[in-house]
Amino acid sequence: MNRVRPRSSLHPPRVVVVGAGMGGMTAAALLARQGMDVQLLERAGAPGGKMQPVELGALQLDGGPTVLTMRWVLDGIFDQLGTSLDQHLHLRRCEVLARHAWSETERLDLLADLAQSVDAIAAFSGPGEAARYRAFCQRAAQVHDTLDHSFMRSSRPTPLSLTWRVLRQQGPAGLRQLLRISPFTTLWGELGRYFHDPRLRQLFGRYATYCGSSPFDAPATLMLVAHVEREAVWQIEGGMARLAEVMVQCGQQQGVRLRCHSEVQRLLVSDGRVCGVLLTDGEVLPAEAVVFNGDARALTDGLLGPDVPRPLRHGTPSLSALTWHAEAVTGGLDLSHHNVLFGPADGYRAEFDAIAAGRLPESPTVYVCAQDRSGQAHRLRPGLPGGARRAERLMCLVNAPADAHGRGLSAEEIERCETQMWERLRRAGLQVTLSGPPLRTRPEDFAQRFPASQGALYGPASRGWQASFRDRPAGRTTLPGLFLAGGSVHPGPGVPMAALSGQLAAAQLLEDLVSTSRSRPVVMPGGMSMR
Repeated sequence: MNRVRPRSSLHPPRVVVVGAGMGGMTAAALLARQGMDVQLLERAGAPGGKMQPVELGALQLDGGPTVLTMRWVLDGIFDQLGTSLDQHLHLRRCEVLARHAWSETERLDLLADLAQSVDAIAAFSGPGEAARYRAFCQRAAQVHDTLDHSFMRSSRPTPLSLTWRVLRQQGPAGLRQLLRISPFTTLWGELGRYFHDPRLRQLFGRYATYCGSSPFDAPATLMLVAHVEREAVWQIEGGMARLAEVMVQCGQQQGVRLRCHSEVQRLLVSDGRVCGVLLTDGEVLPAEAVVFNGDARALTDGLLGPDVPRPLRHGTPSLSALTWHAEAVTGGLDLSHHNVLFGPADGYRAEFDAIAAGRLPESPTVYVCAQDRSGQAHRLRPGLPGGARRAERLMCLVNAPADAHGRGLSAEEIERCETQMWERLRRAGLQVTLSGPPLRTRPEDFAQRFPASQGALYGPASRGWQASFRDRPAGRTTLPGLFLAGGSVHPGPGVPMAALSGQLAAAQLLEDLVSTSRSRPVVMPGGMSMR
């Protein structure tokens, strides 16, 4: 094994961050801000992870996340870096959270303004459902507030430590709130207490898929996603890839050295502690600590060599997706930025049963992101003088099973699903005329891009009450000097959660280096909290 001599305490500690996704970029920038010597390695040709854009001829389209929630996470990180989010990006708050359609006559906009959403639901499904929606929003906010600091912003808890954190932060009232997060019931079951209209149960059940899970398996705590989205959804001018560009630029201003086309072959360990990495080209990079921002399953699959922390639990792989990126002229249904087109509510369970069995659903829900559309409440249709319409960028997405066994989807399966997808759009009243063949991405394509992920886009799925405590690794591993970040580890998937994981990894790494070093590293202005 390659052995690396420890660096003199007169020099800043060396840190290697493996993977330039959101978690890795965040950790690298924050650690460089603290005076660390940071190299950020990315096996692809550009940083960004799932935020890397899709190239369709001369067009660029968002290839993964399409909007930003939990903006406060990034505001806090940019503040720690001595700058502000608004100095680098132009963000616009969406008034329409999503436009939903079941048919040409069944349509519902969910709006950021609570009163307007209540009115829209009353018109769609009656005043009783509108009142129950208000109650659901209150409950979702309570769940969010209970878990915000005690779970999402903290290192991964155990059931006991979570209880202690809530009691410490909220006092005896916190115990009552903890009991109301309903960890032992499914999201689908809990939604049945609030919504009598099966279409609304279907609509809010879909929030489980934002975490790569089935609403029939996921704990009811995921209702907090509904609160997070209603709190604020932001569009970034230039697309989500602009966020990745800005994160890298801010890191480089702090001293981060980004190296693309750099793949790690193995972790190097000396005296029971990480001491660097070996690249596939044979280069050795010494380091006092490593942050791994790939799928954590890569460690237990042996992709980084034998000297990895064991055991790491990963749970059942989350949902993957079948996506189509295209330029098209549309008519009929007036698209917003976010659009969800549902099939019959009584067939919703069958969609997830098929995915659990490793098949594409026969009657899929289709998400359509109209990337040139605003999320504003007034009607927007790209147009030209005289009523002519112009082409716009679309991404269509259908939930799909992860490629757990490496068999891939057959061409027949994909063609059948694509036919059903276009039929779903037609039944919702959306007319699509393609400008050219769409670019299709399959679960096996995601598996190739993100090693050991099996194509799962959200790490492990949330199944049952223990998932949050058991199935996602913590940021601090049992191997000294190795830390984890990204959507496959605590606190969860998505851009803001991955950023939080990077923030947690950076804080834990700094704490570890301080405790093991004879001389404390220099902490620059804007230092991070160690709590």
